[in-house]
Amino acid sequence: MSTMEATLRSGAQALALDLSDAQITQLLDFMALLQKWNKVYNLTAVRDPAEMLTHHLLDSLAAVGPLRRHLAQAAQAGAPAQRLLDVGSGGGLPGVVFAICCPQLDVSCVDTVAKKAAFIQQAAVTLRLPNLHGIHARVESLAGPFDVVSCRAFAALADFTRWSHSALGNGAVWLAMKGKHPADEIAALPAAVQVFHVEPLQVPGLDAERCIVWLRPTA
Repeated sequence: MSTMEATLRSGAQALALDLSDAQITQLLDFMALLQKWNKVYNLTAVRDPAEMLTHHLLDSLAAVGPLRRHLAQAAQAGAPAQRLLDVGSGGGLPGVVFAICCPQLDVSCVDTVAKKAAFIQQAAVTLRLPNLHGIHARVESLAGPFDVVSCRAFAALADFTRWSHSALGNGAVWLAMKGKHPADEIAALPAAVQVFHVEPLQVPGLDAERCIVWLRPTA
């Protein structure tokens, strides 16, 4: 077993994620693809493979458990097959990770940069992920409907929710991955947006504050 695989497996175990061998392989193949494309297209500023594993892959995996719980609750409530839109997805973080770890979830990654959307399309083919799609567009132009709209270090919460509001379906939620608790951003939200949970995350191997801000429209 490679050092990368061992670190990934121990990280997934620390996050209480039940991942199959095939999913572990897909995650490692995704990281290799990201490194390959990064040399030409500058998808991420992180170059070191070990740092990419903790700062990108494990950081994104930390949100998988909470996302799976949300999807399970929605399924129990009788929701049909779920669709997720990852905004400003860049190199596919966390969108590709969500698509690998939640195969029942249809994931679309939108980015205004064409080469980044093209990378997502290539990842879908290379990793054999029929539930993954890359979209080159501005999020404001997308009508949805999506059940979950996610982002990771994308924009201030007020901007993120305003720009992506038209993509929400009935009963949909926003999942915003942030660093430390964004009290100022939450205070700046309009009355039409409600924060219903701020969930702290612990990323294995990363000594930094992380959280998910869960939001929904009030009307």
